[in-house]
Formats: sequence, C-alpha cells, structure tokens
Amino acid sequence: MPTPAFTDPAISRPPLLRLLVLFTLGTVAVALWYLTSYSLRGSDDVSWFPEEAGCELTQGACRASLGGDGSLTLDLGADGKIRALEILPMTVVLEGVEAESVVVDFIGRDMDMGLHRYPLVREGDGTFRGEGQIPICTQTVMPWRARVIVTRGERRLGSGFNFEVESSRL
Repeated sequence: MPTPAFTDPAISRPPLLRLLVLFTLGTVAVALWYLTSYSLRGSDDVSWFPEEAGCELTQGACRASLGGDGSLTLDLGADGKIRALEILPMTVVLEGVEAESVVVDFIGRDMDMGLHRYPLVREGDGTFRGEGQIPICTQTVMPWRARVIVTRGERRLGSGFNFEVESSRL
C-alpha cells in the first residue's frame, strides 16, 4: 500500500490558502467588534427629544424637554472651553422625571471614536453627578455630541447636545 508523499498538513497547504484563512479570521474579528460596539450603545429603545435651540455647553448648562415627562438639564462644568483629556464634572438635573439611572455618552459626530459612556450617581432631588472625559482628538477642533439617557422602569428617555472640543495639544 503506497503512503502519501506529504503527510505534514503544514507542508500540504499552499501559502495563498493560509493568507485567505488569516484574512477571513481578521474579517470575522472586525465584524464581531463592530457588532459588540453597536449593541453596547443600545440606543434603539430610547425615546429621543431635541435640545432647546441656542444651547452652548461651553457656556453653561443646556436644557431639553422630555415631552410630557418633564425635562433634563446637562452641565459639563465647562468654563468657556471643553478640552480633550480633561476631566469634566458632569451634572444632570431632572425635573418632573423619576429616574433609576442616568448615563452620558460622548460620541464623535463626524467620525466613530468608540463608546465613551459615563454612569452618573444619584444625589437626590433629581440630581445626578459624575465625571467624564473626552478622549484624544485627531483634529484641532472636533465636533462631539453628549447623549443623556434616563432610565425609568422599562422606559428610556434621552436627548443630545452638540459641542466642540479643542485638542489639548499646543
């Protein structure tokens, strides 16, 4: 009975097949990363409400009506400028809304900068506080959006506020 000339599997695979296997594994890894990132954002079940016109988070707190459910106010503690990599003391004040939790997401408006979610701690009287940080920016001035998500039972309400961040590079 003749024996095969090539019994070592590593020798019998052509280099192109190895390259295709590596490419496929890389593609699957990227797809899983994207799917995980998308599912962690979890904004599909949020009822979104617009912010009040003329709001500038760099100048102070901004407000948004939550329909008939009350309102929320977001303050990033900015003193004229919001800079990348600086700690932001965040405060959300809810009026007419009892919430179990409040989180603030920072999202790059023009480019995917990943998920930057900061849960806030209840302090009473509808006030939630915490700290957040804008990651390093790839541009001198970069547009961002702060999304506030309020959870009350099975229902989630939210609003977003646009602002610009200056790079901390000099």
